[in-house]
Order: sequence, then C-alpha cells, then structure tokens
Amino acid sequence: MAYTAIDKPSDYFDTKIYTGTGSNNVTLPMDNLGLLWIKNRTESINHSLFDSARGGYYVSGKPSPIIRSNTNQTASGSDITSTYGIAFGSSSSTIGSDGGGYNYNQSGKSYVGWQWRGNSSGTSVSASGGVNGYNACTHYANQDAGFSIVKYTGRNSVLNNGQDTRVTHGLGVIPKMIIIKSLDTVQNWVVFHHYNWDGCHFNLNTNAGMNCNLYMGNNNNTTSSYFNVGNDNLANKNNDNFISYVFAEKQGYSKFGNYTGNGNVDGSFIYTGFSPAFVMVKRTDASGDWAIIDNKRNTFNVMNKYLKAQATDAESTDASFDIDAVSNGFKLRYNNGNYNASGGNYIYMVFAENPFVTSSGVPATAR
Repeated sequence: MAYTAIDKPSDYFDTKIYTGTGSNNVTLPMDNLGLLWIKNRTESINHSLFDSARGGYYVSGKPSPIIRSNTNQTASGSDITSTYGIAFGSSSSTIGSDGGGYNYNQSGKSYVGWQWRGNSSGTSVSASGGVNGYNACTHYANQDAGFSIVKYTGRNSVLNNGQDTRVTHGLGVIPKMIIIKSLDTVQNWVVFHHYNWDGCHFNLNTNAGMNCNLYMGNNNNTTSSYFNVGNDNLANKNNDNFISYVFAEKQGYSKFGNYTGNGNVDGSFIYTGFSPAFVMVKRTDASGDWAIIDNKRNTFNVMNKYLKAQATDAESTDASFDIDAVSNGFKLRYNNGNYNASGGNYIYMVFAENPFVTSSGVPATAR
C-alpha cells in the first residue's frame, strides 16, 4: 500500500484559478509560499515565475524579478514589472495589481497559478574548494514536501570539461528533478531528471529532446546533501546568479518518473501512488511539448485542457491529449506523440490531489 505522510497535499501544492482584477491584489492563502508559476489561460503570452528566494515586490527601485519558462531571458532588463509583483508572506501571499501590464493580474483575464510551499528560512553555504568543491548558495528547503529553492553563484572557472562543483540543496534526501535558470545571462533553462542524470539535460524553454552533448554535471553522484553542476555556462557560469527548483519524491504526494508510450488510444497506465493534481510530461527521445494538465482546469475525466511550459500558447482543449486521473495514477487515452508515441520515451513530474492511502491507512476516494 502507498501510505503517505502528507494527508492533505493542497497544503504543499495547489492550483488557483482566478480572474484578474487589474487594481486589487489577489490573495493566495498558502502559508510560506515558495514558488508561484502563473499563465494567462486565454491569450498567447509569457508565463510568469516568482519565488520567495528572489523576493517579490517592487522595493527601493528594484523591480519584481519575473522569469519566464518559455524564454531564455534574464530576471532583469525589460521583462520585469514596473510597479507591483508578488508579496510572499508567512501566512498568505498576494498577487499585486500588475500596473506594469505583464499579464498576471490584468482586469477580466483568466489565469492559472501553480503554487509550491517553501520555507521562509534560508541556509547559506560559502564557496569552498576547487573541483568537487561547493558553490556559494542559500537554500530554502521544505523537507516535508521534498522541495527546495536554491539561489547559487556559478564558479566554472575552477573546472575543466567533465568536472563538477556541488550545490547544497538541504532536502536531506536525494532529489529526482532539478530546474535551473541563470538570472544574469540570456541563456536556456536547464532541467535535470533522474531518468538520465549522467551529464544529460533538457531545456524547459524549448521542445527539444534530451541533450547529452554539453556537460552539465554528473548527477549520478547527487546525494542527500548536494547536486552537481558541470563546467558549462548554462548551469555554472562563473559569477552568474542562478535559481534552482529542486524536487525529491514523497510517497503519496509527488512522483518524478519515466514511461514508454504504446501508440494506442488505450494508452499506458502510469502508477504514481496517488490521484494527480498536476501532471507535466516531456518526451525525451524526440522533440515534444512540456505539456501541463491540472485538476482545477480539468475538474473531471477526461483531462485535456493543457498548457505548454515552453510556449506562450493559450490553453487548448484537445482530445489527443486525453488522460484520466485515477486514484493511484494516470491513464493515457490517445496516441499523441507528446504523450504516447509507440516506443516513445517520456519523463513526468506529478503532484497529488489525494494520496492513494492516508497515513492512517484509509484508502482515498477516486474521482
């Protein structure tokens, strides 16, 4: 039985559907909100990612540092809010009035906001050593949820090709997926997934398949204390500031796995041990969207309202993306190449709506 220590997953991950006000703040009741990822549902426009490690509001002339999953832009320059952003709080957070017109709270527009609970208290680590030494960083780790936000400084000047430095994550367990972006240089996002840790990566802002040509770091050596970054600028450019979102699996709450498609409308079943609230899937062996489905935009089966993390596209409803969320996983219902090509390889990132079995051994109710 897939018991869990998290009986109420929405305390740690939740999706909010809201209509923009244009002037008044939108309240997010989650305490210690760590990461907020927003997308306009009806218009072709950028995603907006905010996190507590970088701060939110426009303070002392410094604009809110938006980063975009669909672009390689930095967290400075023209792609920033000129007035208000996100106010992160210990008991609740607010989405500001968006006076800069960056489309996370424009009047009358429909938005989805994916939220991950973080930790308001950070732990700092100083740079030390050379090869296999440590990058300077501050990590905000929520060990209960297996989620850490790490802001670190690149130091590939101490490395040759094929060598690594280490970034402390604070989770106390080995992570399964790591998402990284330079805040200072216009360059692609990096995604590590344990499907293939050994120097291979994906780019969140493109639909390209897995890339093993650039040395990002050998995360086969990742531990419960740190992950590795290699000599390539994308993950470790000297003196650049980087933000990373680090995820570990928690039974009954989160799963980061892989599967092979069968190319059939009676598609593969992917066991997670819980009923999914959020599913993001990416093909590894060919190009394919970072397709996102959640339980608030899809309130019943089949689920097929999807957004693309790497694109500005508005939300689409497409039968070729059909999946069913069931009590212990999700079932593919079409043969779309983004989800279920015959022999296609895929990775996924999933968070729970309900655990399959609660901490006290009570089975959860299916949809």
